[in-house]
Amino acid sequence: MSLTSLRVEPGAIARITLNAPEKRNAISQAMWRALPQICADLAQAQARVVIIAGAGGHFSAGADIGEFDAVYGDPASIAAANAAVRAGQQALADLPCPVIAAIDGVCVGGGCGLALHADLRFATERSRFAITPARLGLAYSYEDTARLVQTVGPSAARDILFSARLLSAEEALSVGLVDRVVPADALEALLEDYAGTLAGLSRESLAIAKATVAAAATGDGPDAALRARFEASFAGPDFTEGVAAFRQKRKPVFR
Repeated sequence: MSLTSLRVEPGAIARITLNAPEKRNAISQAMWRALPQICADLAQAQARVVIIAGAGGHFSAGADIGEFDAVYGDPASIAAANAAVRAGQQALADLPCPVIAAIDGVCVGGGCGLALHADLRFATERSRFAITPARLGLAYSYEDTARLVQTVGPSAARDILFSARLLSAEEALSVGLVDRVVPADALEALLEDYAGTLAGLSRESLAIAKATVAAAATGDGPDAALRARFEASFAGPDFTEGVAAFRQKRKPVFR
């Protein structure tokens, strides 16, 4: 990557790191615009798990306020900026493999929106969360709000959006905003263990599970393609390998 504010480490367990620690990893328009290609490259490389994190002890402080005058100067630039944010978030959500947000320090505004587009959020005890458009006279997008509602429910979503207050890691866990909370020095071990487990499972099984959960969460139900993938899994090579490994009492080796 030529964009130094985003660091990408490909592999079976790939990493995307927001790398602007001097700004607490505030997300610039250049970073949003780079995310779709980064995600496309990781999907093409068949990453089994993607971890997204922030450098320097914080996940992200949200949008880069230094760009506000230029980015929000007229209706056309506002629309383009919002479209770039949406495309970057959706690219992360659309990755076929599990995506884990590894959260330390602040996770605020657009940073929280980005984390909501991961499949799972693992946080440290010193993490803090807020969604703050009400403090700036702005609105949170429908897509981000829908993700928030699906994650924490309507009542907690109202509280988080109405109050714009800071949530502790403990409260974030209690409302379901995050899935795990560990001491700061235990986060990497958790990621290594959990992501390593997922990387050893069937890529196709996890991809179907991810798509099925997404369809169920939105209430759309499975389309014909998802139903076909479900049926095809019973005749696929991963199922053959999984059954053989079970019978031979060994660990399966999936494609």
